[in-house]
Amino acid sequence: MTKTNAGRFFEDYALGDVITHAVPRTISGGERALYHALYPARHALHSSDLFAQSCGLASSPLDDLVTFHTVFGKTVPDVSLNAVANLGYAEGRWIAPLWPGDTVTATSEVIGIKENSNGTSGVVWVRTTGRNQHGADVLSYVRWVMVRKRGSGPAPRAVVPQLAPVVAASDLVIPAGLDFTRYDFTLAGEPHRLGDYAVGEVIDHVDAVTIEEAEHMLATRLWQNTAKVHFDATNRADGKRLIYGGHVMSLARALSFNGLANAQIIVALNGGAHANPCFAGDTLRAWSEVLDVAETAAPGVGAIRLRLVATTGAAGVLRGADGKYDAHVLLDLDYWALMPV
Repeated sequence: MTKTNAGRFFEDYALGDVITHAVPRTISGGERALYHALYPARHALHSSDLFAQSCGLASSPLDDLVTFHTVFGKTVPDVSLNAVANLGYAEGRWIAPLWPGDTVTATSEVIGIKENSNGTSGVVWVRTTGRNQHGADVLSYVRWVMVRKRGSGPAPRAVVPQLAPVVAASDLVIPAGLDFTRYDFTLAGEPHRLGDYAVGEVIDHVDAVTIEEAEHMLATRLWQNTAKVHFDATNRADGKRLIYGGHVMSLARALSFNGLANAQIIVALNGGAHANPCFAGDTLRAWSEVLDVAETAAPGVGAIRLRLVATTGAAGVLRGADGKYDAHVLLDLDYWALMPV
């Protein structure tokens, strides 16, 4: 008998399975420091206790993508250790802030399964929920991943879940006490409020960052992501280690500060696709498109729906004439953020 874990293959998933992920993790200020070292993250509410307190919060919560990466990392050994690629996201909601000292656990339910026509892999859909030490939900999202098959046996009946194209503005969860009526635009870094953005507006975030192998490996280990494609160069035919998609996500979000400094808190993930692979040496740029704006019940707080695109090419270019993603596009992310009105 072997005591090691080879990871799940496509045949090991069944509709309705609930997977309790191992290794709870207590988050400290160290994760914040490392996050800000890895990414040019500068949003004021996640950087300063005093700024957060002026916005009605007790202190500065962890960056929202710290929550995402921590929960995501818990799921990798059970969901995507043998993944070919992580394909997309939907129905994501940040339900409660993550504070230093919180302990994160996660579970996933298999909600869809479908073998690919090549017979060597299949797609698995899971709904993952992250919780804190009090058992309160902090994050919930659906993702789907292409997973290798162990053999060539028969596949289970295909079930593809019907997912909402967007989280309704009325379903966004606003952190308790959040109040932007005394918001300090000077300290935040830009004067632009919700009313300054128009649906359809495209923002070129101007800055760029070249991805290094060392920082990617540090990030992937930081979030305890064990997927083989990120570590083992022999796992791909081209002999390259794939850059963790969350690393691209955080780099693009941080670059978006230039033009969206006041999009302070991510509250929903409507959809997302890792359109093309990213490798060390790629120089990443980011641009955003305003998709919608909405009011909230919190004083001075509005919501802005954004498409965030990470690319190695030009701003504003998403798809070609054939409708497929442009070859330079790495990430297409649709999310809601909170912003002063």
